[in-house]
Amino acid sequence: MSDFLIGLLSFPLLLLLIFLRMPIGLAMFVVGFVGLSWVTGGTVVALAKLKSETFSTFSSYSLSIVPLFLLMGQFATLGGMSQALFKAAESFLGHLKGGVAMAAVGACAGFGAICGSSLATAATMSQVALPELRRYGYSGGFSTATLAAGGTLGILIPPSVILVIYAILTEQNIAKLFLAAFVPGILAAIGYILTISIYVRLHPDAAGVRQPVPWPERLRALVDVWPVLLVFTAVVGGIYAGIFTPTEGAAVGAFGTGIIALINGGLRGRAWFECFYATAKSTAMIFFIVLGAGFYNGFLALTQVPQELSNWVVAQGFSAWTVLVIILLLYLVLGCLMDSLSMILLTIPIFFPIVSILDFGMSTEEFAIWFGIIVLVVVEVGLITPPVGMNLFVINSMDRETPIGQTYKAVMYFVASDILRVALMLVFPVITLGLLRLFY
Repeated sequence: MSDFLIGLLSFPLLLLLIFLRMPIGLAMFVVGFVGLSWVTGGTVVALAKLKSETFSTFSSYSLSIVPLFLLMGQFATLGGMSQALFKAAESFLGHLKGGVAMAAVGACAGFGAICGSSLATAATMSQVALPELRRYGYSGGFSTATLAAGGTLGILIPPSVILVIYAILTEQNIAKLFLAAFVPGILAAIGYILTISIYVRLHPDAAGVRQPVPWPERLRALVDVWPVLLVFTAVVGGIYAGIFTPTEGAAVGAFGTGIIALINGGLRGRAWFECFYATAKSTAMIFFIVLGAGFYNGFLALTQVPQELSNWVVAQGFSAWTVLVIILLLYLVLGCLMDSLSMILLTIPIFFPIVSILDFGMSTEEFAIWFGIIVLVVVEVGLITPPVGMNLFVINSMDRETPIGQTYKAVMYFVASDILRVALMLVFPVITLGLLRLFY
């Protein structure tokens, strides 16, 4: 059996192990280690790679941004920023038909700007928004679908842990990727709000109406979100002003949100320990997935699978857009089966060499950034696509009273909004690259 065929057969084997509930990082590590041993005729190369890959992965300066952004999200949660964001958005939008749901999406967008994780955004905002949605008569399926969709904004609106990983894999500038993701992230939030407006008109019984909040209360609620604006401005503004690097910006953000959480009383007692423990646990999970992906992708590189697939695609004469659409459809399917980080780590080393040799009428750097944002959006769609969207299960676990079938029905409206957004981004690359071209 040729090395290339061994590499191809490893992919269905990997999916089988994941289907059998083996942790994704461990599955990639096992397949990569065994594959390297098989191809090289022994364990010497695999064991040598275990030493070198482990050191290079865990000593990477670029990856230090991951625990810092995760810590910033933990501090933001304890500092009451999620409640302040939701209260401010609700005071301005809550009196509209579907307004409380719109407020939840707006709060998710704001929290995503200081969190960087989809699942964390969905889980945190659900604790804040679900009681209010129930209180004002919103149906269970509509409420959970809204929060599942809103949670996806956590990985798109900068800062984003997934974008950091993509930047490392493709050797792109993190700051430029953050800038390119900004407009698509805002477009996603606006699309979800319009989707809610359409849904409540088609299903009037799905949402109640609350009384308008007096303007003095609205202004007080708006003042309460100043910590979020301060942290976001300091981190993002500092990066683009050239004051510090993205990693230093993450450290500034973690420090700032920690101080705010301390002032607001969110870090009392064991809260410090729990905050750092949760960050360490999430970081360890992410780093192990990165390590497993490094082993598996090293094995694939040795078998020449990415290079051979690239040559095969070129030889078939497929148009660049046909190849891109096929890859995006594969991402949509994979998004129903695994989390976004695992998908990016597993597929980018295979797909990126294939698409990077095709002609899309852009420079190499612009294409890499545009492709990364498109992939991130499609991965985001997979997180809420039935029957196995990860965000759907996170929200459903927090609202056991709502059958997941009701959530499936309502979330398809948000999936349609996402697919329309992907189509617009494909047809009009300026949506993604406009700010990049303006600033750089």
